[in-house]
Amino acid sequence: MTIFSKIIAGEIPSYKIAENDRFYAFLDIFPLVEGHVLVVSKVEVDKIFDLPDDYLGEALLFARPIAKAIEKSFRCDRCGISVVGLEVPHAHIHLIPINSADDLNFTRKKLKLGPEELKRVQEKILKALAGL
Repeated sequence: MTIFSKIIAGEIPSYKIAENDRFYAFLDIFPLVEGHVLVVSKVEVDKIFDLPDDYLGEALLFARPIAKAIEKSFRCDRCGISVVGLEVPHAHIHLIPINSADDLNFTRKKLKLGPEELKRVQEKILKALAGL
C-alpha cells in the first residue's frame, strides 16, 4: 500500500481539496510553491499510462475545476500540470500555480509550510472551488 493509498483511506491525514469515486486531490505537503495540489488515482497503479483508458481522460476532467480554483487563488499566469511519478509509485498529477517553466522544476528546494499555512492554502482553494 503506497502512502497515497493510506492518505485516500484516511490512515494518514491530508489537506483534501476534492474527491470522487476515482480520484482524490490534496495539497502537496512539500510543495514547489503555495497551491501545489496532487491529483491521485484511487486505483493503485505505479505509472500514469498504466491506468485504465477511461481514467486518463477523467483525470483531466476531475483536475480542471481544481486548476481553475488554483488560478483564482494565487498570483500566477496559469496552473501548470506535471506528471513525474518518481517519488511515490502511485499514478498522480501535480497541479502547480506557475509564472514560468522554472516553477515546474522538481529539482528545486521544496517549501516547508506549517500546518496553519497549509490550512490557509487549502481554505483559499476550497473557497475558489465553491465559487466556480
